[in-house]
Amino acid sequence: MATLNESQSGKAVKGRTKKAAPKVDLTAMVDLMFLLTTFFMLTTTLSQLNAADIAKPVNEHDIDLAPFPESRTMTIVLGKDNKAVSYMGTIEKANMKVIPMGSLQKEIKSNKLLVAATHQNSSSKYMIVIIKPGKTAKFQNFVDAVDEMKIADIKSYSIDDDHFDGKELSFMKMNGI
Repeated sequence: MATLNESQSGKAVKGRTKKAAPKVDLTAMVDLMFLLTTFFMLTTTLSQLNAADIAKPVNEHDIDLAPFPESRTMTIVLGKDNKAVSYMGTIEKANMKVIPMGSLQKEIKSNKLLVAATHQNSSSKYMIVIIKPGKTAKFQNFVDAVDEMKIADIKSYSIDDDHFDGKELSFMKMNGI
């Protein structure tokens, strides 16, 4: 039983009877505290982790490789110094350009509008993005690129860190990325 006792003052006043110190039983208060704690623990929800869905290519031997549609495929090759190489279509006809990671969202948006205009705003002809983190890329840039896919509402994107074309590598080397 939990009780609260007050201390005695020590000196008694002459002629008066000494009053007993009040005693308070705190058992009900402790029980209520445990009931409230249990209630709030059971009724609150903890924050859910938000994970990004990432599609990584499977082994080439397991699938029949079909080329990506050239008119709606954007490739982003991440490099060093917070820079990336971006191009639309296939590597053979690529007009590669170096973009800072800060303007990646603007580049994605403009290419998405270009794809929509090319395909008369068809909902089935959405833009496909291939993200290629280079060996010199920072992990933060990779995370930012994946976040930009969610922000720009890109329906189909893929991460490919195994297949770099010679033209991509030479362009990156030529531009110091």
